[in-house]
Parts: sequence; C-alpha cells; structure tokens
Amino acid sequence: MILRKHTTLRIAYISALFLIINVQFSACGYYSFSGVSIPSHLGTIAIPLVQDNSISTVEMLDAQMTELLINRFVRQTRLSLDPRPENGDALLEVTINRYQNLPTSVTGQEQASRNRVTITATARYSDQVEDKSLLDRSFSAFEEYDPLAPEQEQIAALAVLSKLVDDIFTAATSNW
Repeated sequence: MILRKHTTLRIAYISALFLIINVQFSACGYYSFSGVSIPSHLGTIAIPLVQDNSISTVEMLDAQMTELLINRFVRQTRLSLDPRPENGDALLEVTINRYQNLPTSVTGQEQASRNRVTITATARYSDQVEDKSLLDRSFSAFEEYDPLAPEQEQIAALAVLSKLVDDIFTAATSNW
C-alpha cells in the first residue's frame, strides 16, 4: 500500500514537471506569463513623438502620451527603446485625432455640473523586420470631471491618455 502511494506521487511529480517544461518550450519566446506577446525577433521599439491633430485647451498632450507609451512598452516588455524610427525593430506611431470636452450634467440654472473629456487616437504598430502591420486601429476613451475646478480638466485628460495607452498596449501585445 505504501509502495503504491509512493509510486503514484512520483508519477504525479514527473507528470507535473513534464507539463511545466512542455509549456515553457512550446512558446518559443513568443509569449510570456505576464500576458505580453512580442515576436521573438523584435528587440527594439521606436516610439516617435505622438502627433496631436486635435484642437485642445490642454497643453502637451503629445508629450505626455509619448512618455506614457515609452514607459509602458519599455518597462513591461523586453523591448528596448530606439530613438530613431527607421532603426527600431518595431515602430509605434500614435496620432491624437480628436479632443472633445462636453457637459454631461447640467444644473437647474443651466450650468454644467459635470463635463466629459473624450480623446480619440489612432495607433499604428508595425514589425519593421518582417515589414508587416501588427496593429492599425482607432481608440477612444473618456473621463468625467467637475468643470468648476479648472485644473480638473488637465487631470481628466491625463487619465484619458492613461486609458488609451492601456488599450493600445493591450491591443499591440496581445496575440489572442
């Protein structure tokens, strides 16, 4: 009885070890346990300054979004930043197309009590080694704020940029 129990445990241990090794080698460097999927031949990424084609009252949206994108892609992937767009293995180009700030709630005196900042951006992520597009689509996000506090629009816009970067990063690095 004890011998059978010991043999069963040994078989279970060997099976678990085999499964772990099989899972690790089946991915061939294309997938990581963090959920980020980067082709193994890509080692660098170029992220030029985000182009801002919107008409916005908030300054430096382009620089703020570029910084968020660089931080996200370099810190959460194995990619290193290449400052020259033509030399990166991967290239991520983002354009802010629209900035909208509209009231969503109005008081009895017909004054806005809540405003919504909506930003729409287009992201193009390409593999420059194999000359193919990995992502080319539009993203949109919003955040509400109190219009009676002027600094709140800037805070809301930064929160929207953060949401957009999350969405772009997920779409660019998920290979479902």
